[in-house]
Amino acid sequence: MSIDRSLKIKGALSRHRNVLTRAERIEKLKDEERWSESDSLLGLPKVAHRKSHAGRKEAPAKEAVTEEAAAEAETPKAEGKEN
Repeated sequence: MSIDRSLKIKGALSRHRNVLTRAERIEKLKDEERWSESDSLLGLPKVAHRKSHAGRKEAPAKEAVTEEAAAEAETPKAEGKEN
């Protein structure tokens, strides 16, 4: 019998989950200040759980690149010293 593809990769089981455990929901509610210690553990309000895109890299802004090029063009280059 072969091993399932998801089990072959080390981090395959640590992917995004759509459902939070009760403890995770309580932590998220505490962060949002919507839950206190005196509240019941049952009947918790809904908690939005979105997948974060932490691995994406942003391209450098075109304006920053053009500003650097303009600054280099404005600085005079020393061609030679005149005494």
